[in-house]
Amino acid sequence: MVKIPHRLYLSEDEMPKQWYNMRADMKELPAPMINPATMQPATEEDIYPVFCEKLAHQELDNETRYVDIPEEVLEMYKIYRPSPLIRAFNLEKTLDTPAKIYYKFEGNNTSGSHKLNSAIAQAYYAKDQGLKGLTTETGAGQWGTALAEACSYFGLPLTVFMVKVSYQQKPFRKAVMQTFDADVIASPSNTTEIGRKILAENPNTSGSLGCAISEAVEKAVSTEGYRYVLGSVLNQVLLHQSIIGLESKIAMEKLDEYPDIVIGCAGGGSNLGGLIAPFMQDKLTGKANPRIVAVEPASCPSFTRGKYAYDFCDTGKITPMAKMYTLGSGFIPSANHAGGLRYHGMSPILSKLYHDKYMEAVAVEQSKVFEAAVLFAKKETILPAPESAHAIRTAIDEALKCKESGERKTILFGLTGTGYFDMTAYESYHDGKMNDYIPTDEELQKGFDSLPEIPVK
Repeated sequence: MVKIPHRLYLSEDEMPKQWYNMRADMKELPAPMINPATMQPATEEDIYPVFCEKLAHQELDNETRYVDIPEEVLEMYKIYRPSPLIRAFNLEKTLDTPAKIYYKFEGNNTSGSHKLNSAIAQAYYAKDQGLKGLTTETGAGQWGTALAEACSYFGLPLTVFMVKVSYQQKPFRKAVMQTFDADVIASPSNTTEIGRKILAENPNTSGSLGCAISEAVEKAVSTEGYRYVLGSVLNQVLLHQSIIGLESKIAMEKLDEYPDIVIGCAGGGSNLGGLIAPFMQDKLTGKANPRIVAVEPASCPSFTRGKYAYDFCDTGKITPMAKMYTLGSGFIPSANHAGGLRYHGMSPILSKLYHDKYMEAVAVEQSKVFEAAVLFAKKETILPAPESAHAIRTAIDEALKCKESGERKTILFGLTGTGYFDMTAYESYHDGKMNDYIPTDEELQKGFDSLPEIPVK
């Protein structure tokens, strides 16, 4: 009988030395990105002006199953990895459930989230190529913080376009980024042509990740020696984040456990894709059949109410087009939404897997998310990020279903990070001022009407 600890830390020697590429095992691949200038599938050379060359290769590589993690990246990983797998004994007891609840905690680093896993890799490849600097966007601020930390480590200047509503709500995130020498700009801004255009059309806009991406890409392609990097959605990001799931699987094997249900929050897909990677591999290859559940905000429901179609990845419509579940590149989420899961589209890999019914999705209201976050904080002593609390909400719901049925299922969810920069949102919840905004069909249709027309091949 294996004694179950509260926390299981793998040793440095047990940390994976390779990332896993889910595309290598998919029965049907995601549709290729489309170059809007040619309306043909994008090549590596097409995206070199935007991405580092090795990252461009990773983005389009559908065949390499395992990718060696560079030694320089592994050395920085060892500062905060492997991250712990934790059994939520106190939460289980409170819920009086026969279910076993585990969570993979990614908050043990200065950025406070899983985002550092890809930030280190992308900054390394930029440095290795001899670039002069990078640009990016950030929503809640976790990605911007992680990339600022990684760029500082590798000695690269960084410009961060931060979604305006988050810039205003989370000033301390900005302060952390500035600690690592990043230049932080509220988006949309007057510093780019696209930003000025967006402001002219909607001067009071709260911004969106799509807006911020447009500005960051414009800044990158117009500045010599600079490239753009992104913290979610992209194939390369899911590749780097696979270390979350790979570590989780190794740890669960040491405990003689395997999850019946794997749950991750879903905005663009970085955490969800990373957590589920090796378990999805088992599902794709027929080795096991876990339920995989994506949890998204009801205020930005890409999976559950979006359309599976080609769309631009940014509001300014200058990036390649990807086939994904999307609300339309012009969709602006409610400014009241407290989490960072505000992107209009979903990872093409995850979109294809969802479309092919390898995974399911649920949308949850904001107040219910924070109700779960508060309960979790009280019982497990970690204040969760609002993004992670979406997964917590559904993990609790699944555990309560087990209580009703008597089934002793094993649940694994991803705790992407901490909520210490989200206290205005917690305050809003405690004061009873939190609004459960859900877009109407008419509001969503405005975004769908702007979807690009792709000639049928």
